[in-house]
Amino acid sequence: MSLREQNVAVAALADIAGCRGPMISVSTACAGAAHAIGEAYRMIQDGDSQVMLAGGFDALTSWLDVLGFSLLRALTTEHNDEPERGSRPFDARRSGFVVGEGAVMVILEDEASAAARGARVHGEIRGYGSTLNAYRITDAPPDGGGAIAAMRDAITESGLAPAEIDYIAAHGTGTPGNDVSETAAIKEVFGAHAANVLISSPKSMTGHLTSAAAGVNLLGALRDQVVPPTINLDHPDPRLDLDYVPQVARPGRVRATLVNSFAFGGTNACLVVT
Repeated sequence: MSLREQNVAVAALADIAGCRGPMISVSTACAGAAHAIGEAYRMIQDGDSQVMLAGGFDALTSWLDVLGFSLLRALTTEHNDEPERGSRPFDARRSGFVVGEGAVMVILEDEASAAARGARVHGEIRGYGSTLNAYRITDAPPDGGGAIAAMRDAITESGLAPAEIDYIAAHGTGTPGNDVSETAAIKEVFGAHAANVLISSPKSMTGHLTSAAAGVNLLGALRDQVVPPTINLDHPDPRLDLDYVPQVARPGRVRATLVNSFAFGGTNACLVVT
């Protein structure tokens, strides 16, 4: 599918489902699903629709995709004989991400619509933040850059205090620069609470689903009351000194989740879900 045809999949899905409301196709790389969900949330807030289907999909596994990421030195070249060990977010020996593929869609609707059809409600979007780094196309600013504002905007809109966030579903790609930048941003936003909040990267288990990534991180911890682990975190990086839930999932009371998505181009999207 070419860049000019990205709306085709969305239009085809809308046609199959008989959807006649607002339709947009979001192309913001690794933040795509978060932006799609956030913009759908806004449309419902604004009264443009009662129900929205939102999410993301990607399968950047062709030789051309892999070549492009390799030229950017974004992919790990280690553990080729043990691919399940290649994705190592927040580990001192991280060297890049592992390409994944997948799709995640969620139904967003207002309270009246959900009640009318007796829907099981898995969570509530409470806040959405979207910013740009204006730094470099492929690198995150070491000080956290625009991710700080995106997180703050989402938390402020939610009406919660930073200390009320129980879990951060990190962007956590396993690239050397991203994990430093995200950790710096979390420390800036959460202050002393950064040492207490649980953080993990599902990408350690799924690889990087690029445009679908935020959807994977959205509801699991809230639904199961279990924080997923960051596997392969074998060698703690002294610069990354927060609780990344290494190796083993951790049961806990999760009432509010912050979902982080940061993309090539410097675009950031964050969601608060309760």
